[in-house]
Amino acid sequence: MSSDAACTVAYNQGLDLVLISPNAQPPVCRIVDYGRYRFEQEKREKEAKKKQNIIEVKEVQLSCRIETHDFETKVKHAVRFLSDGNKVKVVLRFRGREMSHQERGKEVLEQFREAVKEYGTVDKIPVLDGRLMTMIVSPVKK
Repeated sequence: MSSDAACTVAYNQGLDLVLISPNAQPPVCRIVDYGRYRFEQEKREKEAKKKQNIIEVKEVQLSCRIETHDFETKVKHAVRFLSDGNKVKVVLRFRGREMSHQERGKEVLEQFREAVKEYGTVDKIPVLDGRLMTMIVSPVKK
């Protein structure tokens, strides 16, 4: 029906003419109570926002000379972060002459990757950036 006829019908019923889909051919309108329509729309948006999952990036710092127990503790922290659905940024810091033994740092990161492989996959392979070697692990989809 024409827009004038629709406005008249809506006015007679004490309701509003709401444009639902302006890009359709012809544009789609509905005769509803506008206050109720906005309330329903806001309610749907809140529900969608609740279902949204925010992913944070947690950081775990290691060193080349890390001991076994310390390494296991860091792995436990990373597993907890990954099971919560967060990404983990693993940072290995080289100090002093450790820069000449970068292969040891890669070995430590490889051990770390093997330790958390059932909880996460490597997004970004280990990259050296100054004195830091970083790797990003993302959680496995359930």
